[in-house]
Amino acid sequence: MLEILLLVSLTRKIAAIAERKGVKPGTWKLYVILAWFGGEFAGGFAGALLSLDRILIYLLAICCAVASYFLLRYKLNSMPDVIADDWINHIGEKEDRDASLPTQQGL
Repeated sequence: MLEILLLVSLTRKIAAIAERKGVKPGTWKLYVILAWFGGEFAGGFAGALLSLDRILIYLLAICCAVASYFLLRYKLNSMPDVIADDWINHIGEKEDRDASLPTQQGL
């Protein structure tokens, strides 16, 4: 039960980062869930190959799941932020030029 609550919390955090980056948050939520269970499976499989106790297999699986989340978050954080006020890319456009020119009425 705690693992599910943790996964819900992590998906919400990733969704907030994804919105800031300008990408679809639902897609990144799905990536978190897939990465979590993929990491958990990989850690459990590696622990079973090493013939560890069941509790150690579970701890290794959780550690791999958390590591996969942090790798995914690192990938998302490395993307550039979307700038809401994108004025720098519109400098010199016709509307800006016309608005900044002095009018003859004021002379």
